Amino acid sequence: MLEPHRVVIVAFAGVELLDVTGPAEVFSVATRVAGTGRPGYVVQIATADGGPVATSSGVRLMADLTLDEVNGRVDTLLVSGAVNLGEDGVEPVLDGKITDWLREAAPRAHRTGSICAGAHLLAAAGLLDGLSATTHWLTAAQLAAEHPQVTVDPDPIFIRAGNMWTCAGITSGMDMALAMVAEDHGQDLALATARMMVMYVKRSGGQSQFSVPLSVPASKGDRIDDLRLWIGEHLTADLATEALAARLHVSVRHFSRLFHRRTGTTPAAYVESARLEAARRLLEESDRSLPEVAAGCGLGSVETLHRSFQRRLGTTPAEYRRRFR
Repeated sequence: MLEPHRVVIVAFAGVELLDVTGPAEVFSVATRVAGTGRPGYVVQIATADGGPVATSSGVRLMADLTLDEVNGRVDTLLVSGAVNLGEDGVEPVLDGKITDWLREAAPRAHRTGSICAGAHLLAAAGLLDGLSATTHWLTAAQLAAEHPQVTVDPDPIFIRAGNMWTCAGITSGMDMALAMVAEDHGQDLALATARMMVMYVKRSGGQSQFSVPLSVPASKGDRIDDLRLWIGEHLTADLATEALAARLHVSVRHFSRLFHRRTGTTPAAYVESARLEAARRLLEESDRSLPEVAAGCGLGSVETLHRSFQRRLGTTPAEYRRRFR
């Protein structure tokens, strides 16, 4: 009989409860739905000292083992995330001991992933260098600024880059876990698990996690933030990087540098994301034809609309409307 798939979830003080229990429950339900005779999953929670940790909600989690006791085969290694909320904004929690441990342990795991701000721990360990990654929209710009060698996309719910998985905020960890179940045991078990948990069976990893204009909190009087708001209100205008730079009366090079520093992305990528979000809303909330949607969001043609949906969301506009309307 095959051994169960071993999942180790790293937790520490202040973690979001659902970062740990959400994926754990998906794997647990998948095991129960699969029934006897199939390997299923065994989930273990690891902390630095093996003791209980208090989550951000105050609920305490009991550990199964210490980090040093995580030996042998690890099929899936997940690290949860935590943030501190203060007057200066949101600050991802970094733990040097966990980062050092991840640097050694992750290469030995068959698959490694992060939930929410856990991506900052993977990045600090150098595990995301040269890869595409995502995290919660509140900290995506900081992740990009602090780790320029990581291609940060603040839009998707989760991203898979080889055997490295990253996901957005909190409940998206369950979507990512469900995708892992599908990869391990097939779509039928993932479907049955989703039904049991009353989850959307396949919330595409490319589905946007949040509003593009809100993906970076606005600062009063900031010229880039003022421009972002203007972009959202003028999606059918000329939004080429050259035109936007001229609007701020700066060179294209200087503008691109300012924009990336503030948002963690390029002006062109931001504009496409904003237009794609507008297209999504039109598909979800209206009966407009695809040519009307393409024109109304500034993408221009149906061909461009299709290319943007396939590249960013991994689906077609028609399929997206069918799923999410």
